[in-house]
Amino acid sequence: MGSHAELLARHRQVLPDWMALYYDQPIALSHGEGCHVWDVEGNRYLDLFGGILTTMTAHALPEVVAAVREQAGKLLHSSTLYLIESQIALAERIVELSPIPDAKVFFTTSGTEANEAALLLACTARRSQQVLAVRNSYHGRSFATVAITGNRGWSPSALSPVDVKYIHGGYRLRSPFGHLDDEGFIGACVDDLRDVIATQTAGDIACLIAEPIQGVGGFATPPDGLFAAWKEVCDEHGILLISDEVQTGWGRTGEHFWGIDAHGVSPDMLTFAKGLGNGLTLAGVVARGDVMDGLPANSISTFGGNPLSCAGALANLAYLLDHDLQGNAAKVGGYLLHELSARAADWPAVAEVRGRGLMIGIEMVEPGGLTPDPAAAAQVLEDTLARGVLVGKGGLHGNVLRIAPPLTITAEEAEEGLAVVAAALSGLTE
Repeated sequence: MGSHAELLARHRQVLPDWMALYYDQPIALSHGEGCHVWDVEGNRYLDLFGGILTTMTAHALPEVVAAVREQAGKLLHSSTLYLIESQIALAERIVELSPIPDAKVFFTTSGTEANEAALLLACTARRSQQVLAVRNSYHGRSFATVAITGNRGWSPSALSPVDVKYIHGGYRLRSPFGHLDDEGFIGACVDDLRDVIATQTAGDIACLIAEPIQGVGGFATPPDGLFAAWKEVCDEHGILLISDEVQTGWGRTGEHFWGIDAHGVSPDMLTFAKGLGNGLTLAGVVARGDVMDGLPANSISTFGGNPLSCAGALANLAYLLDHDLQGNAAKVGGYLLHELSARAADWPAVAEVRGRGLMIGIEMVEPGGLTPDPAAAAQVLEDTLARGVLVGKGGLHGNVLRIAPPLTITAEEAEEGLAVVAAALSGLTE
């Protein structure tokens, strides 16, 4: 296997320039175990980002490895033209865990594809291509999901198969309503939703799609109850509510199994991906049965819900539930959030520490104001790498550090990661 420099040179020759890479000198990971990974040059890191929240339980989790190995020895693929027992079993388990009554599941291979499928279901059910989305959101990289992504840094084209209007809601720090208390903020966002419906649409809107916590948007976290208030307005107009749970699902927020559960309301659809497969290609849509069954044509998913991914996902989900990793996310994530928040006053470049469970965002600004400072975030990213810890980066301006480790992270590993992040943040003022 080549060195980092050799691999980067080869990468640049054959892969797109617009594929983002971390670090001034990008690294290649060779293997992992638990919450640690090693690069091809032998360096070991504590992984506090989990492949963008995808390694949900652990790297090389023995139970998942065994399930994948066993299935790989029997059958890798059959397509959904045939019955797939592991797919059926996984769908049954997801329906049991879903907040949507009488739900059905359609499996895809990525969160992007899941959101595409949800848009298709909603637009078909409502016979409309009008969609409401939230500012600062991210829903994928395909043609339609780019169109509903409210973050210019991830939207390369203004062309769109849907007519999308954006509402206020997720990102409170820079919102014109950010000075209000929770009740006032929710009220202002609901007023904005009503105004957008009345002034910018024809009324027959297909859906409102939103992330309970905005992932790429820097773990921006709205007050509890916002989705319930939105749902009341949606129900008045027959608008379907889609909860994008690609990053918030499966107990990562600690207090709840699904992100939307914090709002005390059931969506009409939810989408999932990333963590369920623990690195295997698996995603999907959970929807009310009438909505899911509403397509007036045949369809399949060549790779969605394939035997290999479903076998691994069943083992992964069983491990998560049997070991109460949601509880661990609440305990360890709560500790990290408390400690980082308590120390934030010592770091002039930190405007806000936010999140829930093991989804923690640290927004970096120029000291003395709210001017975004992506350079400071990049410096911390490099510093933590040098100290043996991997963190993520995001936000509208690329100025938010993201911490989202595998849910098996121990208190000792959290202490180690916290010390490194704290040292890197303190280093900005030295």
